[in-house]
Amino acid sequence: MTGRSVFVTGASRGIGLSIAQSFADQGDRVACGFRSGSPPQGFLGVRCDVTDAESVDAAFERIEREQGPVQVMVANAGVMRDRLALQMTEDDFTDLLDTNLTGAFRTARRAIPGMLENRGGRLIFISSFSGMMGSPGQANYAASKTGLVGLARSLARELGTRGITVNVVAPGFIDTAMTESVTPARRSELIALTALGRPGTPQEVASAVRFLASEDASYISGALVPVSGGLGMGV
Repeated sequence: MTGRSVFVTGASRGIGLSIAQSFADQGDRVACGFRSGSPPQGFLGVRCDVTDAESVDAAFERIEREQGPVQVMVANAGVMRDRLALQMTEDDFTDLLDTNLTGAFRTARRAIPGMLENRGGRLIFISSFSGMMGSPGQANYAASKTGLVGLARSLARELGTRGITVNVVAPGFIDTAMTESVTPARRSELIALTALGRPGTPQEVASAVRFLASEDASYISGALVPVSGGLGMGV
């Protein structure tokens, strides 16, 4: 299972970059999707706007040309646009879902034909504890992250007999650039709710993703795997 063609969206930094590095460390060929700025060094950087089907298709065409059909697809691209529901516009809601949920569907749909041809593959969606627990000001974000579970489980049932597993990883409070905007009070509250009493690291999330993509996880499909230090246990 080494030397596979791997595509990670939203991989220019944070959790996505750690996931990409984790696969590269074990000898896989890794493409990092990014929407703006510069791609990370040492990887095949592919510009990919997951809200645009043509951009997704172009990214896959380049990956297929340079490192072969995608065998492991990690849908990590996501944005946040927090506002209380009464202040949230319809665009605030639908635009975020177009990236976080529909964008994951677009990339998965494009990856599936190659996996069917290869008679196997791994689809992994990056969700969030917010999707399981809910969070003030995150009606849009939580809805998008919960939606990934239904998407993954439907695809797991569709694709299981073809050797393709589909799973979801739900990080808890992870120290990344995205969480830097969290207020000190909210940070303290989330850490207090975390059984391990500390934030997680992107590398800890990456380890779970790498496991789900491994042969050791060949009989795991349709699973929601929290990497949260115990935040939100039982939900």
